[in-house]
Amino acid sequence: MNPSDEILDIVDENDRVVAQSPRGEAYARGLRHRCAFILARDADGRVFVHRRTATKLVYPALYDVFVGGVVGAGESYAEAALREAEEELGVSGLPEPEYLFKFLYDDGAGRTWWSAVYEVRCDLPVSPQAEEVQWHGFLSEEELERRLTEWEWTPDGLAAYERLKAFRAGR
Repeated sequence: MNPSDEILDIVDENDRVVAQSPRGEAYARGLRHRCAFILARDADGRVFVHRRTATKLVYPALYDVFVGGVVGAGESYAEAALREAEEELGVSGLPEPEYLFKFLYDDGAGRTWWSAVYEVRCDLPVSPQAEEVQWHGFLSEEELERRLTEWEWTPDGLAAYERLKAFRAGR
């Protein structure tokens, strides 16, 4: 199936389902939907970072700290988190990602989605989807912090990462 044809739940400012729409139409019309963001760490605690392919519908060729994606119509955030993590990392048998928090992402220019943030440990060898990921690596926290000022990041992933740091700091 073409990703733009995937049916999404359209939600209101309180994350209540109000309609359904194909992904392409939801993006084109700026309809609020749901996404899952999963921070994946390896056995050494390093963070999986990747660069999106140039063919992605949203934020092509930008770097991201999270794997994840849209929550399909009728799918829970938790179901989407596990599905997306396994798909994007190219693994099966991951433990259930741990839910951390949820926030409303809104760039003020028509891109808005409820964002559930998760974390998962991946001890398996990864083989990311070539159609989704053009580069990947596991970075230490220090290396990741350095790269935040050097690479161009997805705005929603950067917003989620900043909120994750605040969440961990108890703010």
